[in-house]
Amino acid sequence: MGINENNTVIDAHGLMTIHMPAYYNSIIRGVSTVMTSYSSWNGKKMHANHFLVTDFLKNKLKFRGFVISDWQGIDRITSPPGVNYSYSVEAGVGAGIDMIMVPYAYTEFIDDLTYQVKNNIIPMSRIDDAVYRILRVKFTMGLFESPYADPSLVGELGDLAREAVRKSLVLLKNGKSASSPLLPLPKKAGKILVAGSHADDLGLQCGGWTITWQGQTGNDKTAGTTILSAIKSTVDPSTEVVFSENPDSAAVDSGKYDYAIVVVGEQPYAETFGDNLNLTIPAPGPSVIQSVCKSVNCVVVLISGRPLVVEPYIGAMDAFVAAWLPGSEGQGVADALFGDYGFSGKLARTWFKSVDQLPMNVGDKHYDPLFPFGFGLTTEANK
Repeated sequence: MGINENNTVIDAHGLMTIHMPAYYNSIIRGVSTVMTSYSSWNGKKMHANHFLVTDFLKNKLKFRGFVISDWQGIDRITSPPGVNYSYSVEAGVGAGIDMIMVPYAYTEFIDDLTYQVKNNIIPMSRIDDAVYRILRVKFTMGLFESPYADPSLVGELGDLAREAVRKSLVLLKNGKSASSPLLPLPKKAGKILVAGSHADDLGLQCGGWTITWQGQTGNDKTAGTTILSAIKSTVDPSTEVVFSENPDSAAVDSGKYDYAIVVVGEQPYAETFGDNLNLTIPAPGPSVIQSVCKSVNCVVVLISGRPLVVEPYIGAMDAFVAAWLPGSEGQGVADALFGDYGFSGKLARTWFKSVDQLPMNVGDKHYDPLFPFGFGLTTEANK
């Protein structure tokens, strides 16, 4: 349901089959750091979970990198946080965490850890393991020989980000029937409508943890390309592009548009600020979808950090694209909408019909998603 620092109640078989495959794949590919979560498994805080951190991750999966705590993560082993800090140090380091993120009380942490090592509460072998793992990653990265980043490839970052956007887009619907696809859209048209709160806002495209912790709205916080400006630069110069954030039905009806692109979604959030039990598209997103799509052929582009409730509106849409949080390079969205590149992305999680179905995973007895795990339509790039 998207609750930060929550308690996951699931048996070991469910944990291993549903949630662990991504870890297997990442570790096989050489990922070097893993951060423990604030969350709990069956009431056991992850920062104190020796079984998962040491027995499973390090010993069974043969993870050779280092484990880092979250921000003040060991403090949260107790409730209220920090009420027994010396115990938190013992439990966290003892569980197998190699690097502790201590933003403020670092002298207290150093004193407690030193005392516990000197008094054999934490064995020196645990410290040796942590230091070995941290140094191994740093030597492998070449940090001691070259401690600073190489700026020579900085000019490639925008192109890479744009490529990542178009490859991560998931096309979930394309046409009222398979025989009449809407996408790719023609670049040459008389007049097209672009609507929605997220069509011309870099901050909304980026979401939380961008420039600031919770993210911000607007186009003055970072450089980049909004989806609207990307559309304008992609269509034929003769195509008239009309932008209206929240058009009324009468304006849509009278506009005589060839097609419409509706871009709606969530406000920026990070962590607890994103807790949400209804997972609906914030207003006025649903009304924009309905007022536009009932009158003109439309593709809806959803900007969100997770699947949202779209089942009530999916029938009105001619095409539907999950764009997630594309970040600064909105041109990547236009690349796929207009057929310069094909859609290829697949759902990394099940898309539910209703929050009443959650949690829902592949293999459940009553698995009845709106779109199943791994689903994603493809299109060919225009020749």
